[in-house]
Amino acid sequence: MINSKIILRIIGFLLLIEAAMLVFCSIISLIYAGDDLLSFIYSACACIGGGSLLLLIGRDAKKNLGRRDGYIIVTVSWLIFSLFGMLPFVISGYIPSITDAFFETMSGFSSTGATILNNIESLPHGLLFWRSMTQWIGGLGIVFFTIAVLPIFGVGGVQVFAAEASGMAHDKVYPRIGITAKWIWSIYVGMTGTLAALLMLGGMSLFDSICHAFTTTSTGGFSTKQDSIAYFDSPYIEYVITLFMFLSGINFSLLLFAVTGRFKKFFQNAELKWFSISVIALTVFIAIGLYWTRPMDGEEAFRKSIFQVVSLHTSTGYATANYMTWPSLLWGLIVVIMLMGACAGSTTGGIKCIRLLIVSKLTRNEFKHITHPNAVLPVRVNSQVISPSLRSTILAFLFLYGLVIIVSTLILMGLGMEMMESLGCCISSLGNMGPSLGKYGPDSSWSTIPAVGKWLLSFLMLMGRLEIFTVLLLFTSNFWKRI
Repeated sequence: MINSKIILRIIGFLLLIEAAMLVFCSIISLIYAGDDLLSFIYSACACIGGGSLLLLIGRDAKKNLGRRDGYIIVTVSWLIFSLFGMLPFVISGYIPSITDAFFETMSGFSSTGATILNNIESLPHGLLFWRSMTQWIGGLGIVFFTIAVLPIFGVGGVQVFAAEASGMAHDKVYPRIGITAKWIWSIYVGMTGTLAALLMLGGMSLFDSICHAFTTTSTGGFSTKQDSIAYFDSPYIEYVITLFMFLSGINFSLLLFAVTGRFKKFFQNAELKWFSISVIALTVFIAIGLYWTRPMDGEEAFRKSIFQVVSLHTSTGYATANYMTWPSLLWGLIVVIMLMGACAGSTTGGIKCIRLLIVSKLTRNEFKHITHPNAVLPVRVNSQVISPSLRSTILAFLFLYGLVIIVSTLILMGLGMEMMESLGCCISSLGNMGPSLGKYGPDSSWSTIPAVGKWLLSFLMLMGRLEIFTVLLLFTSNFWKRI
């Protein structure tokens, strides 16, 4: 049976946390004398009112949290955060359309990075900071805020963590998931602060450095500039951001192993090896292609190549070049990179390297079975045998991933969009990438997409961020049956 009172109580508390963030953004607005100050105050009041009401309704809740409760909390948290998070855009009048405001906010909290804005620099500092903060919050997951909050109500966080990370097994570095979450948050904050300092050394202002540190470590990709990272025209900044995008694409449990001195586990991880080799191979191939087809020297070809590869591999979506002007063969590679994603347990989107690694081994075994039908061929990753149930889950995920892209692409085409743009937007949204293909590439906004299409793509962003199963499970009849 679903414990609705504890769900409402937890979400109410999360709304109060969001109110505190909005108040912080109002201070930024006050410092820069922006005209968006009142919009943050009104939005914070709305969060306080809604959160207090939910806390009141959820009083005397039983302190038990089931697995189904966890799935509801995670999905509803993202929706509620986005609904209240869009208020500053709407109230300030900078994004008056509810559809556009919700799209922009969901793109932020899901760390997608797609935008409907055609002149980002026209936004006041408070709203720019809020855009970046939504990605920083959503990057590692509102769920970690939830895990930190749950002990207040006397309940555990394993169910919520399992819901947010559905479909994949995650390393449990410490026996209690709450301790692991706090360690990971410490690494997350430390990386953000270090990157901000390095960007300031490269000539960025304090404000731009913090905003880009937020959206790099979250692999979100929102920038304070319409031209993204290309605006700064700095090889130093490009290399620094490339490094931190790559680090953010690594499983945070592995980063915790590295921080605590367990380097053997870090360097011997099969998924990290797959991710690293993939980045190197794709970078070299694209760099060679750019060197021979574009008027640039070897260093520039390498820099443009590795930046775009890491940016799309980690679903960050920053841009220093318009890859739609590259040879068409490289477009195909771009689509492959967008589908792949980085490591599970990171802030990235996409299919994830661990799934591709396991499926590649399954495929190899199938070829062996053809010639040796009686052979027993287990699939091992990091010296551990992958269970049949996990293999089935991965295959089901890949099936759903492809099916969702196909159906959504057909819907967008039915709304009048071209096939390449429809496919690109669906892959980008479900993979939480940001840039797409065609006229919705890295140099363009998504403002001309029909309203129905924006709501569909917002839903895809949510599904992609929560690994599909968490969201679609709520639409099954079995989920709501009494046990």
